[in-house]
Amino acid sequence: MSFATIPTGIARPSVDGAVTLTQYSRAGVLAVWAAATVPMAVLSWVVAPAIADGGGIEALVRPLLACMTAGLAWQLVLVLALVGHEQRSLRWSRLKPALWLRSPRHPETGRRGGRTWLVLIPLVVAFGVVHELVGLPIPADRDFGAFLETDAGKAMFDGSWGLFALVVAMGVLNTVLGEELLFRGVLLPRMRGAFGDRDWVANGVLFGAYHLHVPWAIPGALLDTFVIARPARRYESAWIGIAVHSSQTVVISLLVLAIVL
Repeated sequence: MSFATIPTGIARPSVDGAVTLTQYSRAGVLAVWAAATVPMAVLSWVVAPAIADGGGIEALVRPLLACMTAGLAWQLVLVLALVGHEQRSLRWSRLKPALWLRSPRHPETGRRGGRTWLVLIPLVVAFGVVHELVGLPIPADRDFGAFLETDAGKAMFDGSWGLFALVVAMGVLNTVLGEELLFRGVLLPRMRGAFGDRDWVANGVLFGAYHLHVPWAIPGALLDTFVIARPARRYESAWIGIAVHSSQTVVISLLVLAIVL
């Protein structure tokens, strides 16, 4: 899908600092959501199994990691295409406000940064608890964590810096440059025109539904509505979601690094 064909529409423009943000229609929001969701689902459930050499998770790990990384890289392309088309520029001075890549703003004092960053501490803890306790059973051929604990998993990753680099790339695209930048940097600031004060609720629901490529994660992703989407809206900063979500990437990367070493 070409970004130029996405029917974002304009519910009403909104001025954010030095930039004007396009307020997407509901159809436009769903179009952007589908442009991210459909490729990830197809890559996960169609492409990766098709190119896997055999059955089971041992054969699926490499193609699945590669496919998910490609799908997340596409989301970065989508982000840059949408914002570049909107702002007619990809200069940092325009990307920063257009993607809410600024320090969190205290809703009462209006001050940015400083002690306001401390809100990340309870949010990271809450995120960890949610994703540790909430979720559906993971199919055996998709349980990456369990695979890493097996002899086959340890043998595959032992000394494999290439696989480690792929895991890190996927993680960075997942929690910094892909999912979070799209959902909290592009969509959330542009959903108020269509959803009003409940834009963060709609954003969280769409984020949960996006996880068709890993449906067992949908319950936890839906609860991220309160751990990520609401705080990102409240403090008007995509860095909230990026920082909280990236705690997961850091943990996974360290676990894989320990096996590689």
